[in-house]
Amino acid sequence: MLTGVSVARKKDGTVYYRSGITFRLKHISLGSFPTPEEAHAAYMEAGEILQNPGLTLDDLLTQKHTLSFEKVISLANARDNGVYIKNPIYLRSNYFSYFISDSLELKFDVDDLFYYSFHRIMKRQGRYFVNDYGMQLGILTRFGIPPYSVEGRDYRFVNGDSSDLRYSNVEVINPYHGVTLKKSETKERFKVVLHLRGNWVVGYYDTLTEAAVAYNKAADLATNAGIKQNFPINDIPDIKARQYAEIYSQTEISPKLLAHIDSLREERRRHPI
Repeated sequence: MLTGVSVARKKDGTVYYRSGITFRLKHISLGSFPTPEEAHAAYMEAGEILQNPGLTLDDLLTQKHTLSFEKVISLANARDNGVYIKNPIYLRSNYFSYFISDSLELKFDVDDLFYYSFHRIMKRQGRYFVNDYGMQLGILTRFGIPPYSVEGRDYRFVNGDSSDLRYSNVEVINPYHGVTLKKSETKERFKVVLHLRGNWVVGYYDTLTEAAVAYNKAADLATNAGIKQNFPINDIPDIKARQYAEIYSQTEISPKLLAHIDSLREERRRHPI
């Protein structure tokens, strides 16, 4: 058998070939291949990467490989930084890179290294997420940014680079559902909208906290009117229950929205499901 190659069988009896290499007393699996020649080629390629520091990461990213690009990143990181990480992570000075592809590099603070060493990042419909305890969590949730948030309205990247996910580069503008910051030449106010057979303005408020509470109050009024809609409720951790109750009781809701809720309540009464 060729060096670095072992034979394996699938449940149906089909033969395939595994490749692996030992680096600094650690066995590294290189993947499975349909032929022993390809498995051996992967072994030889891994050996070249691990033993030749002249092959820079940039060089490796532009070459064709028998190995997957993820494995190439992991091997280059093991060689240059002395630690093998299964996910395609390369340690930099004061941060690390997570490679989504050979041409797409996300940057993170070292505080996130442990998490992303064990959580693979995937991309779907332009959004990045990880599987965490059976749930698909967007990577922006680690910044307190809800999944319905919109870039430019609810958060922004300070240097304009959306691939730079270091904490200093991610600015949260609005963490709450239904709330939008509105700026004029003289002041800032927060507009609140509730989607209820169309978007209805709940009101305009002076503080972000008041706006978040106003959205919750409007959603409660709609729910209490028997409107069966899954309204997300804003969690406001910065205030105590008593403060929340005071703001809630004093917050005014648009008369037009209240009338709309009343009309929906009456419609439900006349035509119960």
